[in-house]
Amino acid sequence: MKTAEYYLLDVFTDQPFTGNPLAVFLEADGLAASTMQALANELNLAETVFLGAPTGPNHYPMRIFTPTRELPFAGHPTVGTAHLLAELNLVNRAHDIVLQPPIGELVVSYKQGIATFTTAQPATVMDSTIDHATAAKLLGLESNQVNGSPVFSSFGLPFHLIKLADQDALARISIDTALWQSSVMTSSAEQVYLYVTGPSDNAAIKISSRMFCMHASICEDPATGSAAAALTGYLASLQPDALQCTIHQGVEMGRPSVIHTAANGEIKRGFVTVGGSAVLVGQGVFKLHQ
Repeated sequence: MKTAEYYLLDVFTDQPFTGNPLAVFLEADGLAASTMQALANELNLAETVFLGAPTGPNHYPMRIFTPTRELPFAGHPTVGTAHLLAELNLVNRAHDIVLQPPIGELVVSYKQGIATFTTAQPATVMDSTIDHATAAKLLGLESNQVNGSPVFSSFGLPFHLIKLADQDALARISIDTALWQSSVMTSSAEQVYLYVTGPSDNAAIKISSRMFCMHASICEDPATGSAAAALTGYLASLQPDALQCTIHQGVEMGRPSVIHTAANGEIKRGFVTVGGSAVLVGQGVFKLHQ
């Protein structure tokens, strides 16, 4: 009987049992895609990573699965996987780590307990298919609690970005499931990222956010690196100056997380860096009946 060992981490946090959980399988080359999907479904986490054998020093092929599908790219698996490789001393921390998901190589630096990567491609930003009025109804809010018109932004995984008026609006979200089916599931982006901007903190804009998506039902994610990148890419497209963001997510779920992003300045325009902490919390083994 074959076995498959995995590690559990909490990502975008330095405290166990907060942030976003992640499972990472090492030496997964021998696993069929159908087995990877089944394992991800069994674990039922937002994402599960399967790493292949290194293709060179600090270079690892990576595949990412939700419980229902494979993703071309996701942020918290990238940050969490880099932390795990460093924790297990499988990489040289003094040099960049190169992860290779389907979207292309992601170069990750690991410094002072923070793993930071740069997106593999520039952001795609355009108008959302959800208008202002629909957004308010979708979220169970008054029209004046939604600021402006939603936009669409993507680095490979697309999101509808909806800016809200204040923290109260962010806390009061109540999704209209029927409208979700007709307005979100019929669009090219099946994820909705809600955000409120606050004052700058040590040169970084403080942002509070929530992310909702559809698996078997509508669910919330405690920390979403790809959405943080999409939002930062959109905000950076509105200005030429260097941009830094500190994004707080997961608070309403009791799993607070912190995501650090940056764009413009020394970063090639259109691209975004995403960084954060992670903590190793456990490991396990699956018995594969093959």
